[in-house]
Amino acid sequence: MSTVTDLEAANAEFYVAFEQADLDRMSALWADGPYAATATCVHPGWPMLRGRDEVLRSWALIMANTPYIQFVLTDVMTEVHGDQAVVTCSENILTADEETETGFLAGGSVVTTNIFVRADGQWRLWLHHGSPVLNQIEDDEV
Repeated sequence: MSTVTDLEAANAEFYVAFEQADLDRMSALWADGPYAATATCVHPGWPMLRGRDEVLRSWALIMANTPYIQFVLTDVMTEVHGDQAVVTCSENILTADEETETGFLAGGSVVTTNIFVRADGQWRLWLHHGSPVLNQIEDDEV
């Protein structure tokens, strides 16, 4: 497989691990070794988390409290620079709310930057930064 194909597969694995609430898969994806101390994650609306352990604790908390989540990625762009790579995309998200009678599905959008490092021939996530996209008011409503 090509470098870009491997990178795209690693990025897709991140979203599969999240959708399936599989902390083992998520853990296997995050960089360790010399990168563990500087692994960084910014969830939408959260403060910056630094260090592999802190980042993985946050994923455990989110997964334990998210009954359903699905991502449709758009505007995906990849860029490889040696053993580092950047993936940017828009996450179009559907989530379920078990608190309602209908199990209401809510949607939202997040713009994301994922930075990967290649360690032992594998792309590993080093930084994930998600920023919510606020709903835009139509021009005629202003």
